Amino acid sequence: MLQPIAVGVDGSPESVAAADWGAREALRRGAPLRLVHAWEGLPADDYPVTLPELKVPQYWARRVLRTTRDRLGERYPQVYTSAEQIRKPPVPALLAVAETAQLLVLGHEGLGGISGVLAGSVARSVVDRALNPVILIRAGYGTQDEHVPDADGQPSESAPCRHVVVALDLGNDCDALLGFAFEAAQSRSTPLCVLHAWNLHDGVKSLSDRELPVGSPAQREAEWALAAVLEPWRAKYPTVVVRSRAEAARPGHAVTSAARGAGLLVVGRRIRRGALGAHSGRVTHLAMHHVRCPVAVVAHD
Repeated sequence: MLQPIAVGVDGSPESVAAADWGAREALRRGAPLRLVHAWEGLPADDYPVTLPELKVPQYWARRVLRTTRDRLGERYPQVYTSAEQIRKPPVPALLAVAETAQLLVLGHEGLGGISGVLAGSVARSVVDRALNPVILIRAGYGTQDEHVPDADGQPSESAPCRHVVVALDLGNDCDALLGFAFEAAQSRSTPLCVLHAWNLHDGVKSLSDRELPVGSPAQREAEWALAAVLEPWRAKYPTVVVRSRAEAARPGHAVTSAARGAGLLVVGRRIRRGALGAHSGRVTHLAMHHVRCPVAVVAHD
């Protein structure tokens, strides 16, 4: 049996969008959908609940799961959907769910937002520790947002899907990111844009983007290295149109700019086992907070 697409839900607008995105992804992959609501304060099913302060959260959790499952069942009847309450703290519960899922989908509010618990610190903590891909979805992101406008410039679900962008650091292992990105582009029948951006040496870091040297030996070397990394993936996915770019620019700025108009941004998180613990890098952190389209965070060595 295929591993499911898992979605953390809490009733917030972000989790509503995440559940819809997860259902569409499950449909694309032919996978089951698993909805989970995690909170350590929920009493067990066989525990006699008499206090109102315990009845309300238990009722709310069940209602969120039931209404989400019913809504998705009507919109995506082809997708087998299950719903589950987990009586554990959200972060360890979602990390355990992610271990047995193809990917975990969570809502995320970006900077300055106030919404559900899963859309804030919980989502960031899960991203920092999960070994399987985690997808972050903004509130209001819907089916039409995945597609380019039609010939009249209007939103249309029948139009082609927006392109996928993957940001690489050629100093790290890129296989996990490229595998995820190529599969995403192939399943959407859309182009894949591959970006490698690197900082210049300290002597020219203060230059504006317009003043960065073009066609320098360093850039030509980066373009050659990027082409070499992509060569086996182009052969493995011959139907995917690949557009690659090596850019001497501030990586965070380059990645957030490249994601404008995309349907999915794929970024990496290096698995860290040192004393500082797990955390996302600067580029991934910026993407999580400043990119509107769904962001896939893929852990790699």
